[in-house]
Amino acid sequence: MYDLFWVGPALVTGLLAVRFGLPPLVGYLIAGFVLNALGVGDYAKLSAIGELGVTLLLFTIGLKLDVRALLRPVIWAGTTLHMLVTVAVFGTTIYWLGLTGLAIFSDIDYRVALLIGFALSFSSTVFAVKVLEEKGEYTSRYGQLAIGVLIMQDIIAVVFLAASTGKLPSPWALALFLLIPLRGVLMEVLNRVGHSELQILYGIALAFGGWSLFDVLDVKGDLGALLVGALLASHPAAGELSKKLLGFKDLLLVGFFLSIGMSGSINAAALLVAAGLAVLVAFKVMLYFWLFTRFRLRARPSLFASLTLANYSEFGLIVGSIAVASGWLSSDWLMIIALALTLTFILAAPLNTRSRDVYMKLRAGISAFETRRTLPEDAPVDLGGARIAIIGMARVGTGAYDTLKAQYADQLVGIDIDPEAVRAHQAAGRHVIQADATDDVFWEQTAGDALAAVMLALPGLEQDLGVTRGIQVHRADIRIYAVAEYPDEVAILKAAGVEATWNMHTEAGIGFAEEVVGYLQSTLAATAETAATKTAS
Repeated sequence: MYDLFWVGPALVTGLLAVRFGLPPLVGYLIAGFVLNALGVGDYAKLSAIGELGVTLLLFTIGLKLDVRALLRPVIWAGTTLHMLVTVAVFGTTIYWLGLTGLAIFSDIDYRVALLIGFALSFSSTVFAVKVLEEKGEYTSRYGQLAIGVLIMQDIIAVVFLAASTGKLPSPWALALFLLIPLRGVLMEVLNRVGHSELQILYGIALAFGGWSLFDVLDVKGDLGALLVGALLASHPAAGELSKKLLGFKDLLLVGFFLSIGMSGSINAAALLVAAGLAVLVAFKVMLYFWLFTRFRLRARPSLFASLTLANYSEFGLIVGSIAVASGWLSSDWLMIIALALTLTFILAAPLNTRSRDVYMKLRAGISAFETRRTLPEDAPVDLGGARIAIIGMARVGTGAYDTLKAQYADQLVGIDIDPEAVRAHQAAGRHVIQADATDDVFWEQTAGDALAAVMLALPGLEQDLGVTRGIQVHRADIRIYAVAEYPDEVAILKAAGVEATWNMHTEAGIGFAEEVVGYLQSTLAATAETAATKTAS
């Protein structure tokens, strides 16, 4: 039981972090530093727990991965350019500091300086995923952009690790391509395990089995967990499996954040250098933003994605440990990178929590960076005169749409961010359009439309709240109705501005639509009367 001593401090600091508007992970990092200073806890065991959490995290990322998104130029070219420029700028800066004679920078030649720059060029996958999930914007356009960049960075990391260790993948690694034809078997097993605890066991077996298989063949195990998850991404149960693994993943990741804080002792020199590196992360943010806008993205998603990536990565610690083990770098630098990582987490957390406010303050200035030609998906949205919108066209949303279609066919529109889902609905004769309802610009564009009511059929409370905030700011005239998964979510949704809520498990889909009809009739009648009055006057 003494091995679980870390649970108490992590809980206390996590609660304190939430109290001050920060993600719990910031509290876990601080708890790690406190435990390290007190000389208690087992760093090795916590590190092992953290590695399990990272493996599950990458597997769940794979379950949500759209591989085609990596082929977008903004992902593969933008990521590569960003890393090259960051390595050059950071490496040159550190090399110049080495010429000053400061003890902490002694014995750093240009090769080691570039290595440190390389370690600092990565952004944290763990931080980004946690922040996006807590904001309910993982599936947003900017969220998928940030995740795509991080996956490209992971691929580059695999290449570096293979080269730095001097260990090439086993010749048998080519057999990993057999996983592609075996995908059908993996998906069939997922069909057969049903929805019980067997599904959870199967997911854990795939995550750690994929890690072990790749590791045995001298390929980075984390990549194995990610790719095995990606093989199942198109399965209808992939979302359900990811959700069931969420609690395990979050608990294990507490060990990861604690282990970072316990990775070394803190001294004044290390803290000063780390603070300087934390300030330099602003360069990474500005470079991300500039590159994203050069690839014709609008200012808002470019800024939000850049803020999501406004940190250093846990991969920097891996690079640092390799450099220390090889004798290229002093052990003090491992602590510096850990401190810089933590400081950027602390700085980036409130920026991401208040990203909407940051955007509104900077909007006039950063909009000048947008290109004249925009991407097709950024074209103004046409709701076709609809007065009722259903946000989220999965099972619940589709059931609600089909129920309302008989009575409100010419006034109804479905909205979903997934282009494939939109095409499938359109082929089935439903009026469904592709749009990101978490984007405030979407609601600004509908300001002149006749939209009077919105039904939220999204899979999580955070996503509901994100969309509700956008509606409240830009379309306060719209009535909002939502599905709640748990009873305690009802009060939260109503406090945010939702007119009425229904239970997902007892009234999903058809029941949701039937219950909301009465509200819609009074809502639409009232708005029609108001419009007629305005016309007469």
